[in-house]
Amino acid sequence: MSVRRMMGTETEYAVSDIESDHANPVRLSFDVVSGAANPQTQHIRWDYRQEDPLNDARGTRLPRAAARPDMLTDEPQRQIVNVIASNGGRVYVDHAHPEYSAPETMDPFEAVCYDHAGDRIMLEAARRVNERNGSHIVLHRNNVDGKGASWGTHENYMMLRRVPFDEVAALMTLHFISRQIYTGSGRVGIGEKSEEAGYQLSQRADYVHSIVGLQTTFDRPIVNARDESHVTGDYRRLHVIVGDANRMDGPQALKLGTTSMLLWLLEQSDAADSNSELDLDALLVDLQLVDPVEAMHTVSHDLGLADQLPLEQGGSTTAWQIQVRLFSAVCAQGASTYGSDNRGEPLWPDEETKRIMAMWRQALMDVAAVRHANEDQRLKMADEASRLEWLLKWQLLERLRRKIGADWSNPKLAALDLSWAALDPARSVFARLQSQTQRVTLNQNDDPDQADAQVQRAASNPPENTRAWLRAEIIKHFPQQVVAASWSHVTVTQDANEGCDQSVTYTTDAEGNRMARTSAHLFSLDISDSARWSKTTCEQSLAYSQTHHESAAQTLQRLANMERL
Repeated sequence: MSVRRMMGTETEYAVSDIESDHANPVRLSFDVVSGAANPQTQHIRWDYRQEDPLNDARGTRLPRAAARPDMLTDEPQRQIVNVIASNGGRVYVDHAHPEYSAPETMDPFEAVCYDHAGDRIMLEAARRVNERNGSHIVLHRNNVDGKGASWGTHENYMMLRRVPFDEVAALMTLHFISRQIYTGSGRVGIGEKSEEAGYQLSQRADYVHSIVGLQTTFDRPIVNARDESHVTGDYRRLHVIVGDANRMDGPQALKLGTTSMLLWLLEQSDAADSNSELDLDALLVDLQLVDPVEAMHTVSHDLGLADQLPLEQGGSTTAWQIQVRLFSAVCAQGASTYGSDNRGEPLWPDEETKRIMAMWRQALMDVAAVRHANEDQRLKMADEASRLEWLLKWQLLERLRRKIGADWSNPKLAALDLSWAALDPARSVFARLQSQTQRVTLNQNDDPDQADAQVQRAASNPPENTRAWLRAEIIKHFPQQVVAASWSHVTVTQDANEGCDQSVTYTTDAEGNRMARTSAHLFSLDISDSARWSKTTCEQSLAYSQTHHESAAQTLQRLANMERL
């Protein structure tokens, strides 16, 4: 692998009713999820059997009795709060927010497409509810309310389990602290409750208070240790909670792509047959920070992009210098693994990796240019602002601030910041500026019209190269027979006379009730091996089942037999 690996995003949306100051956000979240439901499939439950939120990648398990209730994401919900989207993703209620989990994808450009497809799914769901109930629900894609609350925009990456988690945590700590300089979405206010007036690079940084931990809603860590893979035993899922809810394509693709490349670096360095000349351990020791949490806040607050971060070995560095070192390490490993051209550039094996590495190099050049410009010069940097979200938002806010002669505490600036995040184009200042930003597509032709068309298609159709395709197709063809689904399993009803073999499993329903063994019992297909259940491998078997009018259980049995072969 290079940049290509199974990855996906989870986005929690701020929800409110603009006609009601006292609306319950939990109730509004239920309403939005109900608006996303399809009457034919809304009975399908989420299968919580594979959830394991208390398993720690550091080799321990948090006792259930010691866990806070908000950590128990494997508790089945007694109210239907899950919808399996037609694109293979999931829409559900997470605490006080409606959330969209994108289907599994295999590269950062496809992941961006399916992430922003969720914006369209959620916006349409809110519109349906408003038409049905006469409500005025609005959604915002952001991470803070400026008054102390924060909600997540999460990333997920499949990586080889053989890489020691201590190495993962060490490298990712450096990356997550420093990548803010080109992935931050910008925020008005300093501190969790905007205790200080000002503007910073990241919305999420001020809410980080530890280095490594299982938790996601309190004392948030830079590196999340939840070991809940949803895949086969050779792999783990790196669950990332520190990223911003980007509106722009470029920072989002970079956030996913650079992280994937650094995971590739870890995997290559750990390979038994590695011919790498890179000493990754020495690099990690050399860049170890005295106080990573403080560094996370410092980088976000530093609009000058030059604040020094003290190092354990003595001396100091900057976020930009860390990113240059990480970029150079990936390039060195790439040349060692794949060879290099006559300019010394790695001969990357696929176009997606070439694009991400080119974007990463450009981002470092952009940050360097911004770093060496004064405020008046930064206001005119259109090219860099088309690729750096925090900069484009700052330009908008700074022009308003100068126009009205205000400081950063002026509520008009906070209102404009909120408008940036509005999903409804009629309410969003970002929608009016999007034409000025870099767009990314599933190929090298980053045409805005093509990007919009691909996002629209992704809202209704699953990715074809992961198990999301099979999950969506089974639900599409057998909506009444599917009982439950999860990332790694699909469960359907089976009549007693269908004669499926011992692969049949008996389980509990989503409310914890034992399913009775009657004339209709259950058949579950394990699709943990994500790439195995793609369109290429399953389309023929599914077409045969459709042609011969097989039931859902018979179809899954056919697929299970194909897996054994």
